[in-house]
Amino acid sequence: MSPTFRAFKVRNFRLYASGAIVSNVGTWMQRVAQDWLVLELTHSGTALGIVTGLQFLPALLLGPYAGLVADRFPKRRVLTCTQIAMSLVALVLGTLTITGLVEPWHVYLLALLFGVGTAFDAPARQSFVVEMVGRDELANAVGLNSASFNTARLIGPALAGLLIHWVGTGPVILINAVTYFAVILSLRLMRVSELHTPKPAARDKGMIRDGMRYLWRRPDLMMVMVTVFFAGTFGLNFQLTSALMATQTFHKGAGEYGILGSILAIGSLSGALLAARRARIRGRMVIGAALVFGVMAIVSGLMPTYLSYALVLPLVGLASLTMLTTANATMQLGVDPTMRGRVMALYMTVLMGGTPIGSPLIGWVGQQFGPRWSLIVGGALTILGTTASVLYFSRRRGLSIRPRLLPRPRLDIVPQTELLGEKAVGTELIPVEPDAKPVLIPVESGTKPSKDLGPRVA
Repeated sequence: MSPTFRAFKVRNFRLYASGAIVSNVGTWMQRVAQDWLVLELTHSGTALGIVTGLQFLPALLLGPYAGLVADRFPKRRVLTCTQIAMSLVALVLGTLTITGLVEPWHVYLLALLFGVGTAFDAPARQSFVVEMVGRDELANAVGLNSASFNTARLIGPALAGLLIHWVGTGPVILINAVTYFAVILSLRLMRVSELHTPKPAARDKGMIRDGMRYLWRRPDLMMVMVTVFFAGTFGLNFQLTSALMATQTFHKGAGEYGILGSILAIGSLSGALLAARRARIRGRMVIGAALVFGVMAIVSGLMPTYLSYALVLPLVGLASLTMLTTANATMQLGVDPTMRGRVMALYMTVLMGGTPIGSPLIGWVGQQFGPRWSLIVGGALTILGTTASVLYFSRRRGLSIRPRLLPRPRLDIVPQTELLGEKAVGTELIPVEPDAKPVLIPVESGTKPSKDLGPRVA
């Protein structure tokens, strides 16, 4: 089997990927239909930004609790519940639209409820991947997951644009309500005995706080988190920016808007497949891809015609997916399994939770100064935030003290544990900041001294 698709050797992952691509096509169809519905009802870029913000607000408010649920309960059960909940929300919105009863406040409320389902779905889904394929194939599986998502992005928006033109927005949303059952079926058909399921975290006080403390003591992971925050909050607003550019700048219809989403997905799919081929994940690739993404977002905002704008979008998609796929694998591979759900919830909170701040702001910028400025401002803030993250957290990492005679681990990932005593054989004693207590990083004997702190993914 090709190295790009090696995770498909795992039966459970093949089942999951088959259901996920059907559901993802439906999700992208609904995203386009929902955005088009809001523009039809309000003719306002600000309203579109508010809907997008409300849909991601629960990720900001509920993310840590969702991660705790992912660590404490079987992820298959959690995912089944979230799929049913999101299907019901889509069913209600589609019915209201078909009957002609839908009003803007209905869309606002249902977008918020949909976001609640997404908030609990995301950390369980992200941390479930490693349970299906194991650590050795995790980076490949993350890349293939992104490829599936972006294949759906390639198909969904174009299909939605055609269906909106032929039958209207309501039926498109109802189609999405049905597609969630593809994921539920794939979960039911899995062989539980073949899952790499860690022991669930025991219930204890302060579990969410422990996850936050664990993450704060990892400047390497914090640098990734802050970078993703700026990109996700101000740059990854493609639903909003493409809708504004298509309708207000280039004066196009639903079909042309849907095509822009598919064109963007060409670059995103390429980035995901390239990430799937990599045997090693380098954390610095997150930084480089974020900077390139910011530059390309600015360039796309300066394009004079619909055609030139469309030609730049694949490069925007390539950079964004390279950043996101690498960041996801870095976060999952760099944490202790008992912390994975909580850390991935915080990661998804940062990635999606900034949208309630960024989308209304970017929508307002587009409304007041023109859609081009929504891309230019978003790209510039991504570059500035990424640069600030590198400068600050590189300095924090530089404060670490390491004995030179200690062996370097051969393991790809080096989990951190609390300091148990003044001396320990086969460990590195590392104060992560001047006033913080040290942590011990277990290592194997007979290897070279380590040179850096944090996950060894490269």
